[in-house]
Amino acid sequence: MRVLAQGTEGGGAALDQVIILTGAAMLIAAGLCWVAYLHRTRRINWLKSAADRLGQMSNRPGWVALPIALFITTILTALLGFIWDVSLHIADGRDEGPLANPAHYFILVGLFFLFIAGMLAIILPLDEKPGPAAIRITRNWYAPVGGVLMAGAGLYALIGFPLDDVWHRLFGQDVTLWGPTHLMLIGGAGLSLVAVLLLEFEGRLHKPDPERTDGPLLWVLRSFAFGGLLIGLSVFPVEFDFGVQQFRLVFHPMLITVAGTIALIAARYTLGRLSTLVVVAFAFLVRGVVAVLVGPILGAPSNVFPLYLGIAVVVELMALLPLIRKPVWWGALTGLVAATVGLWLESLWVRGMYINPWPTSMWPEALAMAVPVGIAGGVVGALLAMVLCGEQLPRPTIRRGLVVVAVVIAAAATANGLRVDVPEGASATVRLSDAEPVNGGRMVTAEVVVTPADLIGDNPEWVQILGWQGGRGSDSPGRGLVVDRLERVGPGQYVSTKPVPAYGTWKTVLRVHDGRVLTAVPIYMPHDPGIDAEAVPAPNELTRPFVAEITVLQRERSFDHPAWLMTTAALVVLLCSLVLIAALSWGAARISLAYRRTAHPGTERVERR
Repeated sequence: MRVLAQGTEGGGAALDQVIILTGAAMLIAAGLCWVAYLHRTRRINWLKSAADRLGQMSNRPGWVALPIALFITTILTALLGFIWDVSLHIADGRDEGPLANPAHYFILVGLFFLFIAGMLAIILPLDEKPGPAAIRITRNWYAPVGGVLMAGAGLYALIGFPLDDVWHRLFGQDVTLWGPTHLMLIGGAGLSLVAVLLLEFEGRLHKPDPERTDGPLLWVLRSFAFGGLLIGLSVFPVEFDFGVQQFRLVFHPMLITVAGTIALIAARYTLGRLSTLVVVAFAFLVRGVVAVLVGPILGAPSNVFPLYLGIAVVVELMALLPLIRKPVWWGALTGLVAATVGLWLESLWVRGMYINPWPTSMWPEALAMAVPVGIAGGVVGALLAMVLCGEQLPRPTIRRGLVVVAVVIAAAATANGLRVDVPEGASATVRLSDAEPVNGGRMVTAEVVVTPADLIGDNPEWVQILGWQGGRGSDSPGRGLVVDRLERVGPGQYVSTKPVPAYGTWKTVLRVHDGRVLTAVPIYMPHDPGIDAEAVPAPNELTRPFVAEITVLQRERSFDHPAWLMTTAALVVLLCSLVLIAALSWGAARISLAYRRTAHPGTERVERR
């Protein structure tokens, strides 16, 4: 069977690496179980002592303080590894396996400790029931809901690693962030921030010192937690941040809207005035530090990231309306304004900083996707905020319906974005002129003539030449990534604005995206014996047909499989993702119901006017 076979260069990992990773996972799991056993049987006290010391500093129970402290460290480690991993694949192409890529170690460590942080929240409570919403494990052992959800999110992300190897063995390496199993890895880490917020809420109502009020520092730290949620929801469009997105540009404003509405609306309702500005500043600082580490310091391609300031300003202004007293309606209306005015403000940042700004021709479809998603995101953010404020949620049929509708809206918008047209009978004639070599490598400029001449409209998303996977280093053009946005000089005629590489391991491609048209022409491709791919030479003049872009950019991917197999595999990943979303929704509702019933006196209300 292909799944059990020795991994090929363009497929799954080598079996020795699979064995090493499996053994390491089993060893870590065994160690965690042993520590849990010793702690639960009171044969060690160092774990409780460490948790309680942290809890005294933050006035939170140890089962909150220690897991969250560990989580903060681990999620930043995973974020650095993730951004670095994306940049490595952009610059170097595929890797030889999970242990051959240095960024994978950061991701693995981060995800393992994410799971461990959740498990610590489960095993730490000894002599107490951690709140009325706590989940019963044995007769006298209860676990906080947030801890269970955090462990579940970590497990979901970790499951993505073996499933990713199975996926590669079946379908080859899909060198894109948006591979289904890749989305599991980043989705689990991103959504774990919801569990962290719920766990902090449970601990906030069970302070070791109930008379001690939270000061400004804890307010800022809670704002940082929402900043983490904003960052976590912003990992999905990271390919757009590097300028090598392999999907239609219309996804970019939609994904920014999703992250901005959920995180910022929840933050503003929960924390009050100006909190969204603190959230945005924190997210900017963290992403900025990671971008500097990955780019200039580690020598990988550079990336930018969404600013979210426009959406934050919109949310702050909308919070001045009396409608905020009806949070679900306020969230929906604020999501609508964020998806229009806020998105337009964000487009100014995109225009100035991104390789591919949003053309005016894209706005009708972009708004058709972003507006319903923004309204849905606003409602979800408001529901989350109501839980975190100890307020009563709508009755079960309504809140469940709202979450289901939000998922359906996001799915429908995604399905529309995935619609792609590949023109039939279209071709491009490319005339190459040699430019000054770089380290002996051939650099070229291009004159492009597209046939038919009216294939591309006056305002396309992009007509560009992409050169990538040429290898990192200060002596490599663009550290392994070069994007040349061609200049239009006539109907169907374009010229280069800078040289692009056509040598070595570089893959150089003419890319065209205009509306639903997403297509490419290979200009130069090296011989790749690892996947039995022939070289595509770059003569001084060439005429080649436009093909589906995915067949060029994802050269390692195998399309030699029955359609039902891909559908089934994708449905398995989708089912796992829906289970995680359902679990987070269930946990939030359980906490809300339990604390409303007990009317805990420690509940803190925030003045939002």
